Amino acid sequence: MFGSKLDILKTEWIDVVFTDRNKAYGAYDLRKQNSRNTNRALVFGVILFVVLISAQTIINFISGFIPKTPDKVKITNVVLQPPPPLDQKKPPPPPPEPPKPKVDQVKFPPPVVKPDNEVKEQPPTVKELEVADPGQKTVKGDPNADIKIDEPVGNSDVKQVTEEDPNKIFAAVEKEPEFAGGIEKFYAYLQKNIHYPAVAKENNVQGKVFVTFVVEKDGSLTDIKTVRGIGSGCDEEAVRVLKNSPRWKPGIQNGRQVRVQYTMPISFTLQSDDQ
Repeated sequence: MFGSKLDILKTEWIDVVFTDRNKAYGAYDLRKQNSRNTNRALVFGVILFVVLISAQTIINFISGFIPKTPDKVKITNVVLQPPPPLDQKKPPPPPPEPPKPKVDQVKFPPPVVKPDNEVKEQPPTVKELEVADPGQKTVKGDPNADIKIDEPVGNSDVKQVTEEDPNKIFAAVEKEPEFAGGIEKFYAYLQKNIHYPAVAKENNVQGKVFVTFVVEKDGSLTDIKTVRGIGSGCDEEAVRVLKNSPRWKPGIQNGRQVRVQYTMPISFTLQSDDQ
């Protein structure tokens, strides 16, 4: 009975278990019908799962056979407002300009060949051209003659020549003014003569002071101003050094010395041992 091929799921084992027991009790029927109920529940569960998964597909399939009712179009009446009344006081717009008249192109008539007896004016010969006056001639002047601008020449209208303002200040000239020895010499002069202000050194103030000045005809510097400064006494020190600067070479315009406006930066930098 207890062999190797023992199957405890057979209904005969239920009878063995309920021997000498009340089989009319509900437990005996439940045990006996357990396998059938389990198979039935499994089948119903699978069917319900398949229906839930494919519900959307089934609905779409069914809705394809049902005709759709057309949407109702709502018609709304729009009342247009009348145009505003015309302003009688406002003048009407000017009429458009008429198109410009077309200019016909003038075409030269083609040359007409005539016989010699009909030619009224003969062209000049080569000999006549050799002795003829061609017009303007090149006349060499005296390079050593004095130039007199104030005196009238010929019979033309006499015009007074006004000399340019001698005190005019130029911003750009043919030859810029420069420090004697070049800009490197000027920077060496600044480095030697600038005294770093104590307030700027204490507050670690550094930067560039932009100054503007006028280089006069004699090379002196005037009208020294600070365009953009850094404060703490550096602006005043830059102006002081420029006032004591040696004379520059003046600017040249049209071969003469002129006054020139000049702008340059002066750097104030603390060395590592001064900080």
